[in-house]
Amino acid sequence: MTATAPTTPETEAAARAALGRVRAEIGKVIVGQESVVSGLVLALLCRGHVLLEGVPGVAKTLLVRTLSATLSLDFKRMQFTPDLMPSDVTGSLVFDARVADFEFRPGPVFTNLLLVDEINRTPPKTQAALLEVMEERQVSVEGRARPLPEPFLVAATQNPIEYEGTYPLPEAQLDRFLFKLTVPLPTRDEEYGVLRAHHLGFDPRDLVAAGVAPVASAADLAAARAAARTVQVADGVLAYIVDLVRATRTAPSLELGASPRGATGMLNAAKAFAWLSGRGYVTPDDVKAIARPALRHRVRLRHEAELEGVTADAVLDALLATVPTPR
Repeated sequence: MTATAPTTPETEAAARAALGRVRAEIGKVIVGQESVVSGLVLALLCRGHVLLEGVPGVAKTLLVRTLSATLSLDFKRMQFTPDLMPSDVTGSLVFDARVADFEFRPGPVFTNLLLVDEINRTPPKTQAALLEVMEERQVSVEGRARPLPEPFLVAATQNPIEYEGTYPLPEAQLDRFLFKLTVPLPTRDEEYGVLRAHHLGFDPRDLVAAGVAPVASAADLAAARAAARTVQVADGVLAYIVDLVRATRTAPSLELGASPRGATGMLNAAKAFAWLSGRGYVTPDDVKAIARPALRHRVRLRHEAELEGVTADAVLDALLATVPTPR
């Protein structure tokens, strides 16, 4: 990874404005879903990955495609299927008869923004191909590590209600996602706006015709990341993040709490959230704003709690209400 030049107030303002333009461009296509769009932008700032969960037809794939169209970055899409092999994801060595030697043919992961559609439809063996990719940002083949391009983000989608023919993501996989973002059904007004756009000729397969254009570059993103890393965090706020994460490990309704990786993810996300809000320091409210998307996929409910209809978000809300907030 190349070193990043120190940011100045001018470059910082330009980077924040560029991310604002990204949100505006996405708004040309995506009606509503502001919290989901914010989560994707935060993940870009934090070098994190995102799991998008929602029923079919709520524009999960279109949202990621639109995000990629607003950025001057390389984009690839993979449809995960039961017959997909790990080498289909990462790449493999292929014998080249011209030179009588093996050469590496990169897989789709060698990109900046990778959309993994229906990640839970491929077997665990193929899902595991993403473990090193998401954490180490590299692919190891025959003992040689091949780094991925920078920036690199995985945005994966899954359906929360259809389980036939799917393979639940293991905890090791889930923990590598910075956020799990729930994509809700639109409100009546939002759904009316979607229908009106289609009636007027909107084609989700042609984003250029919809007026979506690249408005941010890799340099803008690098400057934004560098600026977000300088956001200050008081000791009391650091302790608050630790207390929240540790509370998930002792909550009666949970059999598995969040990991230390979850705590560092919360810290980075809170700093990015504060920077996007125009502040150079993190407040407890910033931590609360990102707590549910950062933790809901890292905890596991006890069976009896699931039978009672308890949700991970409900448990997290209770913890946010009981863990003392620093002044």
